[in-house]
Amino acid sequence: MADDLWDQKEMPFTEHLRELRSRLLVAIGTVGGIAVLLFWPSQFIIKWMVDQYFHGIALHAFGPADVIFAELKFSVIGGIVVGLPMLFFQAWMFVVPAVNPRTRRMVYSFIVPSLLLAFAGLAFAHFIVIPRVVAALVGITDAIATPTFGVGETIGFLLILLALFALIFQLPVVVVGLARLGIVSGAWLGRYRRHALFGMVVAAGIAAPDGNPLTMALLAAPMYVLYEASIWIVLVLEKSWRPAEQTA
Repeated sequence: MADDLWDQKEMPFTEHLRELRSRLLVAIGTVGGIAVLLFWPSQFIIKWMVDQYFHGIALHAFGPADVIFAELKFSVIGGIVVGLPMLFFQAWMFVVPAVNPRTRRMVYSFIVPSLLLAFAGLAFAHFIVIPRVVAALVGITDAIATPTFGVGETIGFLLILLALFALIFQLPVVVVGLARLGIVSGAWLGRYRRHALFGMVVAAGIAAPDGNPLTMALLAAPMYVLYEASIWIVLVLEKSWRPAEQTA
């Protein structure tokens, strides 16, 4: 019964704009503050990443500001990643007054699984994907040229891969959320798995930062495995949702 009387907040449009501005300022300030803190240690983290993935291949700066821009890029992206909890909190607090309490509880229950899946995606990229992709690319380069990699492009390439897998591993959370809202079902997901596989292959081809078939396969394969796992999770959860909906 309480859900029928949920507290949708009504505010004039100008008040919404003021609240949006204040929350954007907090979000930008959070990312900026973390980026400033990360800027000095970024030189050591970048060196560690190069040693981990390139094993003795030195990166080169092709301009006097290349290293500074690489460290700045790393710091800003690191600020976004580390500051994600605050960014999500500010976005959620902006929209929560217009959200039904049942949906609010669902979102809150997804916070921990989402963080765990993000860490799993980063670990998968670190231990499985990046070493193999880098080894394949270096091998291709060695066949016809001497590897001479720029620091800016290389760090950007690594950060893109890490971010991609942190996002890819959110697929079960997204699918379960859509199923809980009644937009999709386990049966529907199973019926369109071939279409999903085709879409994932296309998406992997577009998202692969180097155009390497190995990178595309390593992007598409976990997406499809996570999709299949999501189907089974939804089918199991649907059995527990039905009694709750019948008694609601």
